[in-house]
Amino acid sequence: MAPNSRIILTRHAQAEHNVDLDYSIPDAPLTPLGKKQAATLAPQIKELAKEVDLVVSSPLKRTLQTTKLGWAPALERLGIENVICLPQAQECNAHPCDTGSPKEVLEAESEFAGFNLSGLTPDWISKKGFYAADPTSLANRAKWVRQWLRDRPEKTIVLVAHGDVLRRITSGPSGPSTYMWQNAEAKIVHFDAKSVNSDECWLDVENTVAVAGGYSPTSTEMDLVGTEELPKNL
Repeated sequence: MAPNSRIILTRHAQAEHNVDLDYSIPDAPLTPLGKKQAATLAPQIKELAKEVDLVVSSPLKRTLQTTKLGWAPALERLGIENVICLPQAQECNAHPCDTGSPKEVLEAESEFAGFNLSGLTPDWISKKGFYAADPTSLANRAKWVRQWLRDRPEKTIVLVAHGDVLRRITSGPSGPSTYMWQNAEAKIVHFDAKSVNSDECWLDVENTVAVAGGYSPTSTEMDLVGTEELPKNL
């Protein structure tokens, strides 16, 4: 990436497992409120979306849904088929809610039509090896994602992912971030000039540019921003 490049990290909107902290829900999708939160993100980032060169998403259902609804202004211009579904950006834990679905399952759901899922190999849902949930594996995976972002040629990149993995991706020398990402929150980050060419290539957080809901189960309809611009079918 060029020295003046930027990355817009985005957490997914409220998902089913967030409400009652039920981690047994397989590949937990967005709640009805979560879909509204994702949709209210779109008008907040409408102008910023004009500058986006690439959209990247974790391939779990809730992140794909958030990408489709929240970054719709960018997808309308760039094409949903050009979103990179990056399994390395999946959530950290080995719970069912944080484990993705096989490519064939996602391809069979009309909601995800258009996404290019060709990069989803069978092992992406294994939670073993590279995708294991132990601290060392997670640190290595977060580092891989940072290096991948650093080496992309695009100037402005959106990455839609999950709270825990975003805390790992925005780690520093002292360890993972402790920031509690809100639902459908977008932050601009850039690479630390001193470490950008190192293996770690740490990220510095600039600022929050949009947020559509509170954090996890505390989110309610009252948190929504710009509800007058919500699509009528949500």
